[in-house]
Amino acid sequence: QQQQQQATASKTITATATAYTADCSGCSGVTATGIDLKNNPNQKVIAVDPSVIPLGSRVWVQGYGEAIAGDTGGAIKGNRIDLFMADQHQAKNWGSRTVQVKVLN
Repeated sequence: QQQQQQATASKTITATATAYTADCSGCSGVTATGIDLKNNPNQKVIAVDPSVIPLGSRVWVQGYGEAIAGDTGGAIKGNRIDLFMADQHQAKNWGSRTVQVKVLN
C-alpha cells in the first residue's frame, strides 16, 4: 500500500526545457498522444521522456504554467522537456532554460 501512495504522489524534477512549434515544414502538428496542435494553438503541451514523466500527466512548468505531457521527441531523453509554443517567434524567445517541473497527477 505504501508503494502505491508513492506512485500517485506528485514529484518535482529539474529539467532542461527547450521549445518547439507545429508551425514548420513537414510538421504534422499532431502529438504522440493525438493532440492536434495546429487546430489548438493555445493548448499547453510538453514533450517528455515517458520513463521520467508519464504521457498524459498534468504538469506545472516554471515559466510556462500548467500543461499536459502529451508528446515525445527523439532528443527528449531523461530530464529534458520540450514546450509547445504557438509560433516560432515564441519558441526562439524561450531558448533553453533550466526549470522546475511538478507532476500534478
